Amino acid sequence: MTDLSIEVPSSLDGVRVDRAVALLADLSRSTVEQLVADGRVRLDDRPVRARSRALRVGQRLLVELEDDADPEPPRADPSVEFAVVHADDQIIVVDKPAGLVVHPGAGNRTGTLVNGLLARFPDLASLAESTGVPLPDDAGFRANDPDRPGIVHRLDRGTSGLLVVARTREATASLVTQLTDRTVERRYRALVYGTVESTTGVVDAPVGRSETSPTRMAVTQRGKPARTRYRVETRFRRPVPLTAVEATLETGRTHQIRVHLAAIGHPVVGDEVYGARRPVPGTALDRPFLHAWSLAFVHPATGDRVSWESELPAELQSVLATLGD
Repeated sequence: MTDLSIEVPSSLDGVRVDRAVALLADLSRSTVEQLVADGRVRLDDRPVRARSRALRVGQRLLVELEDDADPEPPRADPSVEFAVVHADDQIIVVDKPAGLVVHPGAGNRTGTLVNGLLARFPDLASLAESTGVPLPDDAGFRANDPDRPGIVHRLDRGTSGLLVVARTREATASLVTQLTDRTVERRYRALVYGTVESTTGVVDAPVGRSETSPTRMAVTQRGKPARTRYRVETRFRRPVPLTAVEATLETGRTHQIRVHLAAIGHPVVGDEVYGARRPVPGTALDRPFLHAWSLAFVHPATGDRVSWESELPAELQSVLATLGD
């Protein structure tokens, strides 16, 4: 892995070193803590001694990262908890809980959905070898990565809900083609701030890496085309104006729904990255109110259109129970 070296932007002014490095390099806090202890995090060419130190605009941040060009393949971990809603010889459909990372990354080699999948479905390990099947841009990550056996799309750490995993090379090719052709239907339920006036709508705006904050995505002309359809389910007035919406992905850019809803002035409740950092009175939510509740596609083996639905997790249902029309 290439060392990280940046000039601290205004968006990171005052942010703790450990939090900034974790976000920038996609590392766990424990890994960052070890990097600091080893003297491998430097500000203006001086080792950082306290991981709580606040960054200042214009400082040069350097993080010496280990070379993981040939990392150890992900290991099976039976302790990872998730629900399997369907499994056959070609595909696996899982219901991912919020807080679970989909696949291993730098400094985050264990405890992911992939680790759990390998424990329940050891045959997935064979897909860690290059399949020769290119993943579409919508997948948002490198093709044929051994850290992602069977993974053809993903959900953010804080998002819960349905995800399909390919179990064979043939299934991988089929699902990738469907994602590229945008025939996989992915519908989400979200609760957003404010009153969404239009009953239905489409946000058609390119999404790419933010020019001012490298840890965020943004609507930018330099981004890739992105479309999100939405439909209002319920408008609430109490305790504050909120709207429950169903959002459907026509593309699948990183953080797309969260970025698009925030861009039209209705950030997702509980989203500390793209939303206003204000709680809903009477509720306690430590995750974005975003759930992938419906998934549909053509089965790679049978050719039939198949679909699954997932109920809102209890913590999201409890939030809705406190709201009034």
